[in-house]
Amino acid sequence: MRATFVLGRIAGVRVGVHWSVLLIFGIIVFGLSQGRLPETYPGRSWAVYWAAGLCTAVVFFASLLAHELGHAVVARRNGVEVDDIVLWLLGGAARLRTEASSPGAELRIAGVGPLISLLLGGLFACGAWLLDLASGPGVVLEMAAWLAGINVLLAVFNALPAAPLDGGRLLRAFLWWRTGDRLRATAGATAAGRVLGWLLVVLGLIAFLRTGTFGSLWLALIGWFLITAATAEGRQAHLREVLAGVPVRQTMTPEPLAVPADTAVADFLTGARYRYRHSAFPVTDDGAPVGLVTVDSARGVPQDEARAVTVREVMVPLSQVSVAEPDSPLADLLPRMEPGAEHRVLVVDDGRLVGIVSLSDVSRTVNWLMNTASGRRGGP
Repeated sequence: MRATFVLGRIAGVRVGVHWSVLLIFGIIVFGLSQGRLPETYPGRSWAVYWAAGLCTAVVFFASLLAHELGHAVVARRNGVEVDDIVLWLLGGAARLRTEASSPGAELRIAGVGPLISLLLGGLFACGAWLLDLASGPGVVLEMAAWLAGINVLLAVFNALPAAPLDGGRLLRAFLWWRTGDRLRATAGATAAGRVLGWLLVVLGLIAFLRTGTFGSLWLALIGWFLITAATAEGRQAHLREVLAGVPVRQTMTPEPLAVPADTAVADFLTGARYRYRHSAFPVTDDGAPVGLVTVDSARGVPQDEARAVTVREVMVPLSQVSVAEPDSPLADLLPRMEPGAEHRVLVVDDGRLVGIVSLSDVSRTVNWLMNTASGRRGGP
């Protein structure tokens, strides 16, 4: 899940937001301002309810961010690199670039998220209790009570022993410690995630058929997400095992054809060097990589402007491109790679472009390794 726009950096970690956040944000604001708040404390003006709903939604997403920042900070303290944090429709995700080095590190990284949510729930509950004792504003009391409940619910749900939830990672840490086999532990956690996901789907559909409320379908949606995410996590763990010990240089396309940054878009599209070869090219300036340009983005420039617009103006800047060193583990690239020409990885050594990696390159390497292993099992 990639961020639609970046908010900035907190504690050195890039924080982004996916567009789907707007949907759940609107649901929370509308549900509170037009439902729970006026029903519990009627007689206030519509402006009070809308302002309270808006503030509560903002604080809720700040709570989600605190949860994910906890994962990111503890991960970095345990030697695990963090790509970014993305808030999206079903919560948030801290994308870790590498795996935990031990079951203990996995336990600390996974456990801190639910612990922070539980702590926040307790703080909001104390706030609601103090407001009640002081006969504070009823609407504010209800805001605190809702935030307390939702944070405790978030902590409990995330602690369920099923991937990709934090509880699934806790389960994996336990199985890893018991068996000494990380891949086997991951398989157990992902199987639990699929079981929980199908259970939520069935419960959601039964509730919808009985009550006819669309809120029940939300439960089924969460279940389907768990099934999909758990399956993907298990597949990625298997790929990591297959690619263990393989450096990036063994998969990359060496010495890729690069486009000078000041090349006109028209020359890039019609130049014999670039036609019919690839869908994306590294962009360089005085030999140093500065970005990545795709043929589709170049074709998006109107023909009458293609002579005046340079590749530099339509490229993806290097700050938004995944970069790796030739001797870094190929398995560490997997969490950062996605389908699409714009998601290719540039391989840089001492500031010099030495290669490029696409998903098809990784697929070829995986197929070759699996075929080689199969041949060894089958004999010469």
